Amino acid sequence: MSFNSDSTGIHSRSVFNFLNPSNFFRLTAANKRNGFYPASVSDSVVKTARSFKRDKHGMPTYPDRVRHRVVRTTAYSHEENEVGVPWRKNALGTYLKYGAVRSAAADWSRYPVGTKFKIKGLPYTYIVDDYGSALVGTNTMDIYHPNLSSMRLWGNRHIEIAVIQWGDWDRTLNILAGRTQYTHTRKMYYAAKARVKSGKVARN
Repeated sequence: MSFNSDSTGIHSRSVFNFLNPSNFFRLTAANKRNGFYPASVSDSVVKTARSFKRDKHGMPTYPDRVRHRVVRTTAYSHEENEVGVPWRKNALGTYLKYGAVRSAAADWSRYPVGTKFKIKGLPYTYIVDDYGSALVGTNTMDIYHPNLSSMRLWGNRHIEIAVIQWGDWDRTLNILAGRTQYTHTRKMYYAAKARVKSGKVARN
């Protein structure tokens, strides 16, 4: 099976076979030079992923103790002009980031707000400061891009990340508690609350 990258953002779907590491995105010399695309996923990370349960996209659900992960990523941009999404603002009401620190969206019951991570092969630090309804219940991370062209170039790809700092579970619950009138945020709130109650969350 070959890896099929598309540009349909958080609404995209993919099937991935962990038994064949060659399915992961492999860099060309040009990709390495431009600093846009991530490095290949390590075979050891692929091997570790086999032992965990999968989400609906076939991606592993890791315990917090595992910080090196293979994740499915999509891309989004404020230029998509989605209904209910204010111009270039994230779920915290602050501006989306695209510099040395860059914004990412995720299910906050899996990656609490403020979680920081690195993408293998790229120099940036990414921070989870946003969420999206299509991400809820999945391990997918949506990477912010400032325009539609770079969003489409990123498309839908599987990458290796290293979580360098877990976010704040208390802040996550406080924010989501005030947004339970919406289905997706309500689901995240109760899932996050259950995780915190279980004691199986990282507190750095």
